Amino acid sequence: MMELKARVGLFGRKNMVLIGAAFTAVIAASGWVRLEAQPGSASKTAEQAYKNIKVLKTVPADQLMPSMQFISASLGVECEFCHVAGAFDKDDKKPKQTARKMMEMMFAINKANFEDHREVTCYTCHAGRVDPIGIPAIPETTVHREEAKLPETKDAKPADAASSKQSALAVIDKYVSAVGGDSAIRKVTSRIEKGSADVGGKQMAIDIYAQAPDKRLSVMHLPNGESVTAYNGTVGWLSVPGRPTHWMSQGESEAARLDADLHFPARVKEIFGDFKLAPPEKVDGHDVSVVLGLREGKPPVKLYFDQQSALLVRMLRYADTALGLNPSQIDYADYRDSGGVRIPYQWTIARPSGRFTIKIEDVQVNGPIEASHFAAPAPEKP
Repeated sequence: MMELKARVGLFGRKNMVLIGAAFTAVIAASGWVRLEAQPGSASKTAEQAYKNIKVLKTVPADQLMPSMQFISASLGVECEFCHVAGAFDKDDKKPKQTARKMMEMMFAINKANFEDHREVTCYTCHAGRVDPIGIPAIPETTVHREEAKLPETKDAKPADAASSKQSALAVIDKYVSAVGGDSAIRKVTSRIEKGSADVGGKQMAIDIYAQAPDKRLSVMHLPNGESVTAYNGTVGWLSVPGRPTHWMSQGESEAARLDADLHFPARVKEIFGDFKLAPPEKVDGHDVSVVLGLREGKPPVKLYFDQQSALLVRMLRYADTALGLNPSQIDYADYRDSGGVRIPYQWTIARPSGRFTIKIEDVQVNGPIEASHFAAPAPEKP
């Protein structure tokens, strides 16, 4: 999910990153000299779509910004640490030269030692710091260090895998029942939500329009305009005042598709090809069952279900980039009945770049939504 220190309207860049945290690549993208930024540019390479690409030449164009997000999160820095503000193609800063060497080193290590699998990443050494620490630290007290790690999904015996899957499906069945049942879920054809977003301590009004099966638009009202995140079933985009439209990459679109699925509880089994029950954990002091949703060739999605209420209280997913996995965590709370279906009236989206919370105050079910809400912006001229 990356930031510039330049201010936009009344908000600092850090807050603008939080505003667009669902797809924060737009913040970084706004400073690049772009030759192409329209839907369908995924077929282009980064070298074809951007100027002065030296290392990530063959990476799909829509993977460049998520990869920059990964570097930002791994080192705990903003875009201007390596780049000249407003002229990202320039090579004036030494850290940019160093970053290129580090990427080449990372690729070489993985190729020589891990059969070209991505085992070593920027975060392996940096862990959120600009300068990696080479000497083990002696903690003042005994601490337990828990590292972010992709859940294991392999090496299970067939019988164990089948048992794990059945247990996971049982958890999902309880979830579907807890929110109102398959029939009630599928009767909802649209949902209009109005509320507020807490971004860095600032409260802003937000409107969310969702229409079955997979269209979703959120509009955050800023003092200097509207911040829009949208997915219309085919393409996704994000815009902030005064900046070019950011068209979602494939990974971003997949995440948006999950958020936009109005019948998600009833369709979980359709969305994922396989399931595995992971060891139980705790979320906010509550025991939760953890289910891994598996899809071929994609990172697993972790779904956390409260063992008492059976409701989904957390989703942890990963966006795959050329350099590593960017995690996104969504915590759901304050479930209430809405048209016969229990939905969260509050959720918090968290990434390495920050977090923000949305609270819903009013919900309209099965009301009309103008088709124009989901119309993609006109393509910008190169």
